[in-house]
Amino acid sequence: MKFVMADLPPRQRYKLLVSTVTPRPIAWVTTRGTNSVVNAAPYSFFNAMGDDPPLLVLGLLKNAEGADKDTATNIIETGEFVVNLVSEQDAETMNLSCVDAPRTVSEIDYAGIATTSATRVAPPLIATAPVSFECVKREVLEIGPRQVIAVGEVLVTHIRDEFIADPDKLHVDTAAMRLIGRMHGAGTYLRNTDTFTMTRPVFDPARVGGDER
Repeated sequence: MKFVMADLPPRQRYKLLVSTVTPRPIAWVTTRGTNSVVNAAPYSFFNAMGDDPPLLVLGLLKNAEGADKDTATNIIETGEFVVNLVSEQDAETMNLSCVDAPRTVSEIDYAGIATTSATRVAPPLIATAPVSFECVKREVLEIGPRQVIAVGEVLVTHIRDEFIADPDKLHVDTAAMRLIGRMHGAGTYLRNTDTFTMTRPVFDPARVGGDER
């Protein structure tokens, strides 16, 4: 079937995207509001987008009334956030932090999330996360009435010591982190434990009909 996205309401577009663009990594984002309340919320419209400068991108959907949620509000107002990656052991706690809590309620307290201080930004790191990225806002793009895109520059990357296989060569034991990702549906997740490896090929002129001269 063919779907012309402009002909569909936003909720149906969302359903098609999240049912097909999988798996998606989860950014468990911590921010600190101007009211000093620490917010923690997971987002799966997320990925790394460059290394010079090192960039992470978040797609932040608005609430039913069309207003920015806490994460977007705090990033816009303070310019700082931390992206924490989610392991299997944190799955239930992460899911509990999805609740639509009032702005005066911290999901850190509500979900019982352990934190530790960051070094360059005000929002804390999630202490149990295998990896945390301290970020500052580079751009916030409001594209359409229902979403903003936040582009952050990574200032500091924290990787727990047990996941560093070779510090000198920056070899990371990614498999040992047991990260999870989002799949289709309202609550389907994926364990990143079933992997396979393919060698990147070298260009072969014979495959296009002969020698190149």
